[in-house]
Amino acid sequence: MTFEEYAFARTSALVRLARLLTGDEHRAEDLVQDVLTRAYARWGRISRTDQPDAYVRRMLVNAHHSWWRRRSSREVTVAAVLDRAGDADEAAGVAERDALWRLVSDLPARQRTVIVLRYYEDLDDTAIAEILACSTGTVRTHAKRALTTLRRRQEAPIPARAGDL
Repeated sequence: MTFEEYAFARTSALVRLARLLTGDEHRAEDLVQDVLTRAYARWGRISRTDQPDAYVRRMLVNAHHSWWRRRSSREVTVAAVLDRAGDADEAAGVAERDALWRLVSDLPARQRTVIVLRYYEDLDDTAIAEILACSTGTVRTHAKRALTTLRRRQEAPIPARAGDL
């Protein structure tokens, strides 16, 4: 498979993964563009691996973690509330997903990454461990801690944010 074929087939999936990791569509696109640029330079070596997709995912996760470590990149995003017509069920579903996403976004980076790779990308512990360069036990520990935190925070009343008033 050539790099062009790979990029054409997987870019949208990589952007979705990056969006879940970063919480911002524009940052996700920038992150994927940076990763694909670096992957292009190494494509000869990457394409010879058993799982080039896992390799590129790992590059994406590592790039996200490197970006997150830089203090200058820590921005606080604020959700914009748009008025639009719709039925109550759709609005309730969106509100529920938004509340859950806020809880996931507040997790530490490694825990959030494990949750995204496990439940969104549907990867098993072994694949996640390869991407994160850690043991499967570490993956399970991050997942358990993340789920415990999410359950605890979901049961607690959510305080109103300053922009929500």
